Amino acid sequence: MFLRGLSMKARLLLLALLAPLSASAETTAKAPFTIRDLVAYERVSSPTLSPNGRLAVFAVRQTDLAANRGKTGLWIEDLFARDAAPPVRFTAEGLNVNSPGFSPDGQTVYFLSAKSGSMQLWSQAVGSQSAVQVSDLPLDIGSYKLSPDGKHVAFSLEVFPDCADIACTKQRLEAKAANKASGMLFDKLFIRHWDTYADGRRNQLFIAPLQNGKLGTAVRAANVDGDIPSKPFGDAGEYAWAPDGQSLVFSVRIAGKTEAWSTNFDLYHVPVDGKAKPRNLTEANKAWDTSPVFSPDGKTLYYRAMKRPGFEADRFAIMAMDLATGKTREVAPRLDNSAESLAISDDGKTLFTTTQDTGEMPLFAIDIANGEAALVAREGSVREFAVAGNQVLFTRDRLDSPAQLFLSDASGRSARQISVNNREAMDKTAWGAFEQFSFIGWNDQTVHGYVVKPANYVEGRKYPVAFLIHGGPQGSFGNGWSYRWNPQTYAGQGFAVIMIDFHGSTGYGQAFTDAISGHWGDRPLEDLQKGYAHALKKYRFLDSNRACALGASYGGYMVNWIAGNWPEPWKCLVNHDGVFDTRMMGYATEELWFTEWENGGTPFDVPQNYEKFNPVNHVAKWRVPMLVVQGELDYRIPPEQGIATFTALQRKGIESQLLLFPDENHWVLKPQNSILWHDTVNSWLKRWTSGDKPQ
Repeated sequence: MFLRGLSMKARLLLLALLAPLSASAETTAKAPFTIRDLVAYERVSSPTLSPNGRLAVFAVRQTDLAANRGKTGLWIEDLFARDAAPPVRFTAEGLNVNSPGFSPDGQTVYFLSAKSGSMQLWSQAVGSQSAVQVSDLPLDIGSYKLSPDGKHVAFSLEVFPDCADIACTKQRLEAKAANKASGMLFDKLFIRHWDTYADGRRNQLFIAPLQNGKLGTAVRAANVDGDIPSKPFGDAGEYAWAPDGQSLVFSVRIAGKTEAWSTNFDLYHVPVDGKAKPRNLTEANKAWDTSPVFSPDGKTLYYRAMKRPGFEADRFAIMAMDLATGKTREVAPRLDNSAESLAISDDGKTLFTTTQDTGEMPLFAIDIANGEAALVAREGSVREFAVAGNQVLFTRDRLDSPAQLFLSDASGRSARQISVNNREAMDKTAWGAFEQFSFIGWNDQTVHGYVVKPANYVEGRKYPVAFLIHGGPQGSFGNGWSYRWNPQTYAGQGFAVIMIDFHGSTGYGQAFTDAISGHWGDRPLEDLQKGYAHALKKYRFLDSNRACALGASYGGYMVNWIAGNWPEPWKCLVNHDGVFDTRMMGYATEELWFTEWENGGTPFDVPQNYEKFNPVNHVAKWRVPMLVVQGELDYRIPPEQGIATFTALQRKGIESQLLLFPDENHWVLKPQNSILWHDTVNSWLKRWTSGDKPQ
């Protein structure tokens, strides 16, 4: 309209002047983040330093969407090079590797690869472009660690404990596959765990010599009734070589009949010559002991330990044991949050650990002598790290960035970024700005949360709300990146995101974490209600008339609980693998220690505790539309819980959908399934928050 009154010549001149500006604005506009970006991003992990701290090796996972899986290679950088050249690819395309580790002289990198058809140990010399297969075992290697002198390898295999040799296990598996009968007979619990049925095999620790670059004859380090490392997520961090290479310490829970309700992992010391049985170092502690780390002189063993048997979310304290006397002490008693992992400095004076802290996961250096903890890296979440000399190599991610690799000295000074993965794609992306906030929640205590603005946020507008509820329940939605529940995927769809770390969350002290046990439905609900009200008042861009609540695991339980106890604010709900009936959950889940601790006993001893906050008892009050997502391989919260939720919704005539994944467990991991999950969830949210009447 403003062109009226101008001559045709003037109009043409003005349009010519404006055209480049318009084109420039279009070319520089940034696209919102989507699930397809999330799936396509490269994933940096496994930071590894050579013993002298000069070379850095790390893994990069890329997504092969056509094959519906990831593929991982190793990259290397000379950290002392004057030209500061970026990392270069170390392993060849198609090798698909994991678990890198340097030889003691720093001249060779070892790793696991299934290139030969099974997971075996491989090596590649620094400067070489070709890898060499080191092992040729009839079974997959699950984890490994080189001895300090590089002459032996400790590694884990999944075997039948009564087999005399490794080949026996493969023969039994082949015979079973040929058998037409499929029935399984059990005489104790733990018939299934996470997503797999038990078949009698155990992770066991073996030792073999390295001779001329090849793995020699393997012998079992210890024949114990338990898994080393633990299933399903245990790794080589659960065992350690002594500095002299003559013995090992490993963490294991002896199974017996109590495996399904016990958290009693102990540390065992065993010589590699096989002349003595494993010796239990932590028998006095009936709770969890793990993550052994030797002092450089071999006289002290450091490890993480819980105090309360049966409580998987108890605080992991850092302990020191004098191996000559067996006496123990806590190294950093003033560190109130759980130590997540351990590494020791070359001089034996400092321990490094990560721990959740007020919505983030920093890296600390702990003075062993006085227990004082000094920050090495904060801002975001440090997931993995390696220590050599005075250098620390670590990955760090944030709410607006996947993991990148950083290098700093042991004090945290002179930190610099090593990896630049996804930089070009990230520079073209419009991110949702985020902010942490706090409010007064249950018991007049301070509770924290995060808000994430929509991508391409415009001041003055109001946006629909995705209210994310974390699982655990002893977990956290903080300043970190996720490939499953990532708030940026909602911000990219035009939603504002609210996340509350309610009582029970980790990173705010153990008393805060403890507060949820026995109180699943009251204390956290009060925090969620007060946090939501606080956010609406503080952030004017939140549209309270267009809000949906979403959660998985405990978050899915809370969605079911909200459906019958706080339905008013929500236009829709999303429940992923959530508990529907807490009583049946107590009988059907595999890790019974969890439900029995959270409810103060078994369902038959304290049935009233299971019914106190049971969503099934409030279905009559349900009225909010709900999307239910369930993995059929989820044995933590079995499929019947999700199917029962959907049945209740359908029989009550409530608008609902069920997204069922026959090939996923508690998590949706396959790339194509992840895309379907996000597309379905986003479509559901938009359907009920668009402002239009659903069709």
